[in-house]
Amino acid sequence: MTALLAVALLGASSVNAQYENKIKIQPTGRILLDGAIYLPDGELYQTTDADGNTISGPRFDDGAALPDIRMGAKVSYGHWQAKIDVGYGYQKLGFKDVYIQYNIDPSNYLRGGYFVHQFGLNAATSSSMKPAMEAPTTDDFFKATGRNVGVEYVHDKDQFFTGVSAIIDGTSMTKPANEQGKVSVGGITRLVWRPLRQEGLVAQVGTSFWYQSALHTLEENGEPSKGFFNYTANFPTRVNKIGMLDAYVSGAKSVFKFSPEVVMAYDRVALEGQYYYMNIARSGNLANYRAQGAYGMLRGLLIGSAYGYSHGDAGLATPAPKSLEMIVGYNYTDASCSKAEIYGGRTNDYSVTLNYYINKYMLARLRYSYTDVRNSSKLDYHKCHVNTIQARVQFIF
Repeated sequence: MTALLAVALLGASSVNAQYENKIKIQPTGRILLDGAIYLPDGELYQTTDADGNTISGPRFDDGAALPDIRMGAKVSYGHWQAKIDVGYGYQKLGFKDVYIQYNIDPSNYLRGGYFVHQFGLNAATSSSMKPAMEAPTTDDFFKATGRNVGVEYVHDKDQFFTGVSAIIDGTSMTKPANEQGKVSVGGITRLVWRPLRQEGLVAQVGTSFWYQSALHTLEENGEPSKGFFNYTANFPTRVNKIGMLDAYVSGAKSVFKFSPEVVMAYDRVALEGQYYYMNIARSGNLANYRAQGAYGMLRGLLIGSAYGYSHGDAGLATPAPKSLEMIVGYNYTDASCSKAEIYGGRTNDYSVTLNYYINKYMLARLRYSYTDVRNSSKLDYHKCHVNTIQARVQFIF
């Protein structure tokens, strides 16, 4: 009995040792420098109206940009920690992650604030650390990694990872509740099973669910408007911002999203992918709006050791410094639903990306992608495509 008590006390002291009552402040920041060229370099399409006047679509122009500059800090004290992150890009200043977190123990925490909640593979990955340089279009369109105000509980131990959240739509960061007409609320969960999670040998499957009530605005008479949702996505580049998918769903009551995921890695080769399904229930005789999409990436380390695993992210770890990685990716998104008479568009994106991990803080990227779009009301239903060559140097700390 004495021996068991001694072991228990030793275990408790080792856990408490991780949570010293001492303030620790860690500054954070990032700078992204992008350059891109496009083919065709110019208007996506040209047409004429009934009077013979030329109507041009949006145009791509070669150029460079600093699309994301951030400064912030992480603070920890005992079991508590907090983060505040402010971003600047294209003359717009805004909050990114802002939260307070209580670490129950090394395997469980509770977080509250404004941040990306656990939904799918990319939930815990910074926007600047997406493997293929840009987030998959499916991720953007389905708002899988958008920030929302809420509370999240995460359990991360051994073979299982679970994230459960209660959210209020992110508009609450810019509008008080009395100006929203009616606040949109919801719940999110991510469930992951990872029987293999060692360096050079990873196998993981998971699924995520999302349910949320509709958005509203405040009418002039003081009453909330009818429910709606608006899902959009740009072409996968930050040097030009051009919309290609746009689905405005009126008369909405709620949205349900479902997304299975898979990750596999053996030595220096890895495969990851995700499927998305969304159903928006609508009022009256309006047909439900349905959309779907999927992406897959084949990753390989041309230079470097085997792929590792990141428990906190429930995904592959960032390759070690001096590693050279090549990624071949494909993304399909179908935002059009004929039954609902909403034509958000359909897109295919093929990409090849090279990542060179210079050191712990710096990363150089080169990406080629071919993107085609059709049946999109955003592009006046023209069939459009663009070839994009992008380069990026980024510094993150």
